[in-house]
Amino acid sequence: MPPKILVVDDDRHTRILLDRLLARAAAVSLATDGAEARRLFAADDYNLVLMDQCLPDANGIELLREFRARRPRQVGILMTGFADVRDAVAAVREGLFDYLTKPFDDLEALEAVIGKALELDRAYREIDGLRARLTTCAGMPAVIGQSPAMERVLGQIRQVAGLDTTVLLEGESGTGKDIAAKLIHALSARADKPFLEVNCGGLPESLLESLLFGYEKGAFTGAGQANAGYFEKAHEGNLFLDEIADMSPKLQSSLLRVLQDHSFTRIGSTQPRKTDFRLICATNRPLLAEVKAGRFREDLYYRIAVVTVRMPPLRERQEDIVPLAMHFLEHYNAKFGKSCGPLTPAAVLALESCRWEGNVRELQHCIERAVALHAGGPIDRLHLFPAGEHVEQAAPAAAAALGYQDARAEFERDYLRRLLDGAGGNVSEAARVSGIPRQNLYVRMKRWGIVTEK
Repeated sequence: MPPKILVVDDDRHTRILLDRLLARAAAVSLATDGAEARRLFAADDYNLVLMDQCLPDANGIELLREFRARRPRQVGILMTGFADVRDAVAAVREGLFDYLTKPFDDLEALEAVIGKALELDRAYREIDGLRARLTTCAGMPAVIGQSPAMERVLGQIRQVAGLDTTVLLEGESGTGKDIAAKLIHALSARADKPFLEVNCGGLPESLLESLLFGYEKGAFTGAGQANAGYFEKAHEGNLFLDEIADMSPKLQSSLLRVLQDHSFTRIGSTQPRKTDFRLICATNRPLLAEVKAGRFREDLYYRIAVVTVRMPPLRERQEDIVPLAMHFLEHYNAKFGKSCGPLTPAAVLALESCRWEGNVRELQHCIERAVALHAGGPIDRLHLFPAGEHVEQAAPAAAAALGYQDARAEFERDYLRRLLDGAGGNVSEAARVSGIPRQNLYVRMKRWGIVTEK
C-alpha cells in the first residue's frame, strides 16, 4: 500500500505543488485549515503530516502537538516562512521530525526530507508490528529487519527449523548469530525442550570439556559431586555451540564421536550415556577456510555444515539500520526510565552513513550510550557521535548502491560542513562564498545537524 500523507496548507499553490509531487508514490489528502485537518486526521491513519505554520484558524505547531498527543508516533513536518524558523527549531527539539521553509526552492531536497520522514514512520510501524507478533508468540526472539538480505536469512531459517539436522551459522561478530540460533529453536519441534548455549571461544579446553560431558564425583580435584553436562541436559532439545572454530583439536574429535554415536561418557566414568540433541553451531570465521588451513577437522566440518546460513553484516542491510536503532532506542528508554527521541534527520543520515564494523552489536551500544548520556528529547547526530569522534563512511561499493536522493543528501552535508569550516564557522562568509542566501544556508546546515543555533 502506498503511504498516506496529509497536507495542511491554506495556500492553493502549495497544495497543488505538493499534491503533484507526492501523488506519484503516495495517497495524498489535502486540508485548507485546522478544522478540516482535524476531521481528516481523526478519520484515517497517516504515515506523514505536512503542516503549514500559519493557518486561518490554527497554529501549525500547536496542531501538530495535538495530533502527536493523540498518536505519539505520528511523524510530522512543519512548513514555515523564514521569519518563523526559531519556532520551528524549537518544535524539532520537542520531537517534530523536521521543518521546511517556504517557498520551496529545491524540490529534490524537499523529496529527500519527505523520504526520510516516511522511512522513520516505516521503522515505527515495524517495531509496533514486531511487538504485536511477540505478544502472540511467547519465547520468540526479536528479529528486526525487512531488508532483502534478512528476508533471505529468515526464509532459510523457516525452512530448516523444522528439520532435525545440524545448522552452521556463519557471519561476522555482532551480526546476530545467537538470535538466529534461538529463532531456529523457537520454530523447531523441540521448542518446548531445553535450549543450551556455550561459547567455545571463552573457555579453556578442560573447563569446556567438563561443561559439555559432565563429570562424576572425584573425577578431578574440586569435583565434590557428580554433575550432568550439556550433552546430557540438552537431551531432546537444541544445543548451540558458539565460536566452534575455537574448539581444540581434542574436543573436535570428541564432539565428532558424540554426533556419530549419539552417546557420550562423563569424565571419570566408563558408563556410556545416550543423548538426542539437535546441534546448532556458529563461527565468525569461514569454517571451510579453517579446514584448508588445518585448524579444523574436515570430517567434523561436513558433519555440522549440513545446512549453512550466512548472517549478513549490517552494511549489507542498510534498510534495517533505522528500525534497529528505533528498537534499541525504545529498549533503553524503558530500561533507563527515560524519554529520548525521536531521531533527527541528521541522526538518521549519520546512522546510515556509518560502516558499523561491529555490526548490530556496535549499533546497539551506540544507542545505549546516547540514551544513557542524554537528558531527554530528540537525539541528534552529536548525541550518537560526540564531537571529535570519527564516523567512518560507508564503503565505496555501498555508497554507489545508494539511491540518488541519499547520495545527493550525503554530498550536500559534506559540502556544507567543508564550506563552514573554510569560513571559520562564519555563516555570513559561507553564504557569500557559496552564493546561497544566508537564511537558506542556515536552514540547510540545521537540517544536517551542522549548526543548531542561529
